[in-house]
Parts: sequence; structure tokens; C-alpha cells
Amino acid sequence: MMEEVLKAFKCQGPEERIPVLRLELDYELALLHEAMKENCSQKMQESKKRLVELRREMIMLEAL
Repeated sequence: MMEEVLKAFKCQGPEERIPVLRLELDYELALLHEAMKENCSQKMQESKKRLVELRREMIMLEAL
């Protein structure tokens, strides 16, 4: 978890990363929606896993 925070700081400052992260969250939610419409459980699981990762990063960045 701490590695993710350091990685985020090295890439960009939190104020620059948060808007990009929001776009990534929106995109992944759209992918999940499509997977649900297709009833593809594998794609749904992949999207959910990615959303958990993005959520964790967002929480860490907003806490800084």
C-alpha cells in the first residue's frame, strides 16, 4: 500500500492524479456496465478488481 502512495507521488502530484483517476474510474464503470449487459462474469470480475484498486488509490490520494 505504501508503495502505491510513493508511486503516485513520483508519477504526478496528487492534485494532478485525482482528475485522471476519476476518468479511469468512470471508464472502468462503463466497462463493468457493458460486461453486465453481456452477462460476462469474467469481464465483470476483472472490472470489479480494477475498481477496487482505483478506489484504494483514490482514498489514499484524497487523504494527503
